[in-house]
Amino acid sequence: MTHAPGDQTPDVVVLPDAEHLARSVASALVARLAAAQTVHGTASVVLTGGGIGTAVLQRVAELAAEPEHAVVDWTAVDVWWGDERFVPADDAERNELGARRALLDPVGVPAERVHAMPASDAGFAEPEDAAAWYAEQLAAAAGDQGAALPRFDVLMLGMGPEGHVASIFPESPAVQDERPVVAVRNCPKPPPTRVSLGFPAITSAEEVWLLVSGEGKADAVALALSGAAPRQVPAAGAHGKRATRWLLDAAAAGKLPAAGPR
Repeated sequence: MTHAPGDQTPDVVVLPDAEHLARSVASALVARLAAAQTVHGTASVVLTGGGIGTAVLQRVAELAAEPEHAVVDWTAVDVWWGDERFVPADDAERNELGARRALLDPVGVPAERVHAMPASDAGFAEPEDAAAWYAEQLAAAAGDQGAALPRFDVLMLGMGPEGHVASIFPESPAVQDERPVVAVRNCPKPPPTRVSLGFPAITSAEEVWLLVSGEGKADAVALALSGAAPRQVPAAGAHGKRATRWLLDAAAAGKLPAAGPR
């Protein structure tokens, strides 16, 4: 397995299917955000898009509507994004739109705590300008003088079938970029122009959760957890400071070696 700093072995959790996965991650996220608020008074989460990411947010909204699970103060949660498509604000491709519909609007996260990455029609001529602006927002939220990044309690990532996370694709310049936020052009997956957190921001998170569903991603999961280089499988380079969790359905875990006798 790939080891995070301090020889930290990732946790690998396998659920029967995508529905069970979404429900399990939603429950864990609610508990983690509530715990962060107990310690810090606030919580901070970095969201991902995609089918499983959006399903998780829908399940979180359902939990928030149940009195016994209403343990998170959503007015004290800061929301960031791992990546975003550099398209107009009303484009259905934007991760922000899906997140607002699924969770942020239903639970009432205040506007000032929703830190969306800029759209292409928000006054930024180039994605590089949008990336620089988002890096400034992160630094401003960090509070500590000279710090580039705020506290991220949980940073969630999806993964593509070739192993990309956020908008960091195999063999792309973003893999080795040392900036916290990067512009990404010529993505092999449309839309081609994006803004993404870089590895320095991703690996600054307290916990990184990789949410992966589907048989088509099983090969990349196995590679990432068997020591592949991040240049080849970017997911292999995603780890948190305190914990790294691979949250998989059975199909995505299908190429992992079966646990042998101890």
